[in-house]
Amino acid sequence: MKTNQEEPVAQQEQQAKATEEPEESLMETMEKEVEAEETKAPEAAPTTAVAEEAKPKKKKAEEEEIVEERTYTIPLGKALIMPPRKRAPRAMHMIRAFVRKHMKIPTRAEEEDEEAPKLTITKEVNERIWNRGIEKPPRKIRVRATKDDEGNVTVHLAEEA
Repeated sequence: MKTNQEEPVAQQEQQAKATEEPEESLMETMEKEVEAEETKAPEAAPTTAVAEEAKPKKKKAEEEEIVEERTYTIPLGKALIMPPRKRAPRAMHMIRAFVRKHMKIPTRAEEEDEEAPKLTITKEVNERIWNRGIEKPPRKIRVRATKDDEGNVTVHLAEEA
């Protein structure tokens, strides 16, 4: 016969075995989940690689779709007629107006379904205008305007030779 002291020990061993079995099943399920994730990860990797390959192609496609490219020297001296705190914003408006006129950008869409072509001024041009502050924009600026096949125009700072 078992003594009273042996019975609790036997019960503790049985409880330990009972608790170990669910832990093993938890471990097995965790291992299965990890294996499932590993099998899914190689499938996800090619899609990201394809996406990465597609990005450079987009850049090349954007370069190829340039229809027209012109270099202009835009006079900004009349911006100095404005009050001092409105000169740099006026210079930006003058650049937009000049490029709209010379690149023949319509102000409105011809048909209702079409969107009007966009005029984008790059960060470099903006920084050149605002370089000396709001009160002292440059008297003139040399820019390169590019038009894509959709009619959208981008104004870049011209490279100085």
